[in-house]
Amino acid sequence: MYMTLKYLNKLIHSRHWLTTTKQVFVQKPYCTIVAKKMESIKTMKDLGYGFNIDGQLRKLDTDGQPGDEPFQFNVSDQHQECQAHYEKLGDAITNYVYHILETQEKLIRLPVPEGSSDGTFIFVSKDYDKKDTLMILINGSGVVKAGQWARSLIINESLEMGTQVPYIKKALSKGYGVMVLNTNDNYLPNGKKIKHSGTAEEHARYVWDTYVTKLKVSSIVIVAHSYGGVVTLTLADQLKDAFNDRVKAIAFTDSVHAFSNIKISKSFKEISRNWISSAAPLDTPMNTPDFDCARVSAGHPKHEMTSYACIDSVFKFFEEKLGK
Repeated sequence: MYMTLKYLNKLIHSRHWLTTTKQVFVQKPYCTIVAKKMESIKTMKDLGYGFNIDGQLRKLDTDGQPGDEPFQFNVSDQHQECQAHYEKLGDAITNYVYHILETQEKLIRLPVPEGSSDGTFIFVSKDYDKKDTLMILINGSGVVKAGQWARSLIINESLEMGTQVPYIKKALSKGYGVMVLNTNDNYLPNGKKIKHSGTAEEHARYVWDTYVTKLKVSSIVIVAHSYGGVVTLTLADQLKDAFNDRVKAIAFTDSVHAFSNIKISKSFKEISRNWISSAAPLDTPMNTPDFDCARVSAGHPKHEMTSYACIDSVFKFFEEKLGK
């Protein structure tokens, strides 16, 4: 059965701290971890924050545990200092989400470029290459990295709303393989562009050519948020039949692909649907231009909330397109 992050987190927090003669294990949200290996947690703690059992970011109390006070941007009367604090926290959250993907969801990193330790990576589920169906997740542009839909939601709402973990869990429960792209990880620490990942589009094409083409999966489904829609449409335009033969369904969440200069083919329209931000009830048909795929309401008026709000409809759409 599909379980929420909130439920899993409560299960974890119900356990006691564990100790051994060789190392001390510290109980943190979402997983039991070896303290010395969790640099992201240390960084968040240094910044005075942690996630509570509901996956909400809170200021740490005097006992070092998450309290009731939420994130505050204004830590100084100097905007530059506030922004720097926010960005450091964002980096810590990125590493924390990576850790969740690896330890809680048991995903595995694959390097980009292949065989390189000097670049970026994607995540895949165990035995993803042996499944009949593969789900590929593509986030929007900006600071979000693999596993995230919206940093603002992670900071101000919860991990459940802002990360891709609910999609990963649901896909795995249905027997899908999962692949999580990292389209915004484009630069090395020295400022040089990462080979084969200099842009979101280049990253997606390299991952397809290097990892996806090798797979024997008969069906691929894609979830793409915001600019991820442009990445998806670009990939379809580049690959032509290689894309059309394997991709059975595309779920856009408030995608901006319609603003690209790429013509949308009839076959692409037939397998795609865009859940757009709207206060109308979920799945309400929305005004759709002739050149675009069908648009329906995501059931929420905020752009960043669309992926979380329409998840059940997305998987229902996938099942319909897969003929299940």
